[in-house]
Amino acid sequence: MQFKLKFSAVVALVAVSGYAMAQDVQVVRIAHVGPMSGAIAHLGKDNENGTRMAIAELNATQPPITIGGRRVRFEMVAEDDAGDPRQGTAVAQKLCDARVNGIVGHLNSGTTIPASRVYADCGIPHITPSATNPNLTRVAWAGKTTFRMIANDNALGAGLAFYAADTLKLKRVAIIDDRTAYGQGVAEVFERSAASKGMTVVGKEFTTNVATDFMPILTKIKSLNPDAIFYGGMDAQAGPMLRQLEQLGMGGVRFFGGDGICSPKLSELAAGAKTLEGVVCAKGGTSLDKMPGGTAWKARYDAAYPGQFQIYSPYTYDATFVLVDAMRRANSVDPKVYAPQIVNANVRGVTAQIAFEPNGELKNPSITLVRYVGGKQENLN
Repeated sequence: MQFKLKFSAVVALVAVSGYAMAQDVQVVRIAHVGPMSGAIAHLGKDNENGTRMAIAELNATQPPITIGGRRVRFEMVAEDDAGDPRQGTAVAQKLCDARVNGIVGHLNSGTTIPASRVYADCGIPHITPSATNPNLTRVAWAGKTTFRMIANDNALGAGLAFYAADTLKLKRVAIIDDRTAYGQGVAEVFERSAASKGMTVVGKEFTTNVATDFMPILTKIKSLNPDAIFYGGMDAQAGPMLRQLEQLGMGGVRFFGGDGICSPKLSELAAGAKTLEGVVCAKGGTSLDKMPGGTAWKARYDAAYPGQFQIYSPYTYDATFVLVDAMRRANSVDPKVYAPQIVNANVRGVTAQIAFEPNGELKNPSITLVRYVGGKQENLN
């Protein structure tokens, strides 16, 4: 009887201790938001993969991560903004209402800019891996709840224009944009930079981010005899545009674009068009093989998500670690407590040594110019 009582006491003690330990684990929810449906869902899925991969590695850290004296288990909340500004703000409010701890996203400038105000109002920080419109960081909450992981359109558009003028010696360019915050923004920077280099803008045309037939505007541009076309928009439109350029016999016209078109999928979307060989596009950041941890990271990514890599997943991966680094330095997972620490980040990431300017822009951002050879991307710098 005495043994049974002692045994029962031990069992009770273990049960109570186990319960206390379970209670001492705090769940920290980090959301990813991007276009998981629609024409650029391949880019959104890649971004989500990067965030998910980071969270898995954080949870596998040994010894386990503790913040505020409590062990942490990270969970990802995945949301789809469909690349649509209205859906983006609705999702942002949903995440605010759910009181997530931090946000990685959005992908597009057109969704990120309006969503950033929602996050500012509820005090939850977000880090975009890919939105490049400079206006994102020209607001009161930039550097407080809004941060960017890559170079903005001022660097991308100017870099492409300088390459067109200085290296390729092009003189005449036509410009098309999709009227989104991203497409219009990067096109305007390219136009200004091209003009500063003495290039002539022979025509400007507009389309939408859901269009597929570009024959009318391309036919008009053909009559203007340009050396090159700059397209401000995404790969989902650039691919068909390249096919239609070939159909119009415009194979000798160079084709420029920002990071929105600069994906491996562009080859598939162009469906073998020879005009792909005339593409020069720009990515914000360095190539994977030049990133501090890029090669090893890519091997892990491919093992987990074979055939899904596009562009921005290394940046969503790093953005997740930046959020957690700020939590650890603040010793709190409360967004309003740890958010002020993000601007002081000094994190050795996969993509770079990550630090921010006071307005939330990445310090010392770089760009990579890319061309397509045999359907594969090849870096020009």
